[in-house]
Amino acid sequence: MIQEEIGDLLFTIANIARKVEVNAEEALQAANRKFMRRFTSMERTVREKGRNLDQLTLEQMDALWDEAKAAERL
Repeated sequence: MIQEEIGDLLFTIANIARKVEVNAEEALQAANRKFMRRFTSMERTVREKGRNLDQLTLEQMDALWDEAKAAERL
């Protein structure tokens, strides 16, 4: 069952984090915050152009994601 396999994978990742002394929950929360910042940036950019994300192709969304990611590095 795929759910069980995913559970095993998550357990393994948490165990690796513990071994390298990384708080897995804090790492996941930080990743979620980063995702939300980038996604919000994408939504804002699209809205400024008078469109919605559901009107874009995957390629266009990927390009917006890359722009949001690059903007964080500045």
